[in-house]
Amino acid sequence: MARTATTADVFNAIAEERRRDILDVLRDGEAGVDQLGRRLHLPQPQVSKHLRVLREVDLVRCRVVGRHRVYRLHAPALRPLHDWVRAYEALWNERLDRLDGLLAELQQEDPR
Repeated sequence: MARTATTADVFNAIAEERRRDILDVLRDGEAGVDQLGRRLHLPQPQVSKHLRVLREVDLVRCRVVGRHRVYRLHAPALRPLHDWVRAYEALWNERLDRLDGLLAELQQEDPR
């Protein structure tokens, strides 16, 4: 079975834990490859490889400052993931509401 390219879409790109870690760091603001490597305890080539994948699906953007590249999160690219999770959020909210109703009924039957 052929593997799907990790750069096909946001879902495949964030399937790798280290790329999610990079996004978590960038959520707090811009960072260079060296900073990301230090925070995540990863060698520079590995960080660069993950950043390339994240750039290809537009989850991160890059700007050049002198001789350095600084990366930042491009949150609008997370929209497909957000929309997909939202459907499950509605499902869980419905189930939790039903559970709340059941607990309320049980408390009325057995007032202590």
